Amino acid sequence: MFDSIGWGEIIVLALAALFIFGPERLPDLAKDAASGLKKVRSAVTGIREQVNDSIGDDLPELRDLDLRKYHPKTFIRNNLLADDEAPTVHRGSAAGATAASAVARPRDHATPPPFDPDAT
Repeated sequence: MFDSIGWGEIIVLALAALFIFGPERLPDLAKDAASGLKKVRSAVTGIREQVNDSIGDDLPELRDLDLRKYHPKTFIRNNLLADDEAPTVHRGSAAGATAASAVARPRDHATPPPFDPDAT
């Protein structure tokens, strides 16, 4: 906890606290600080236990979760341009079939994008 603070700095801080608060109030402040630290530790322990109880067995999966695949560009690219599922085609609409085929495979940039008059 005090890796970057040496004993000299701790003594200087203790002397400064002694001069600022006085010898009468310093023991009470130390007790209050210790009880506050105990309360914070118990609260953190309680929160940790609640998280372990609610997440339970899923915690190792969450630690191994790769958040890079949920980047907006990657997420859209994987969900819109992937060939995993057949594209949804609106029945009875030739424009819907054209729009669905444009999503399933990349189109030639020389041709204009498909136009769906029902969508506008």
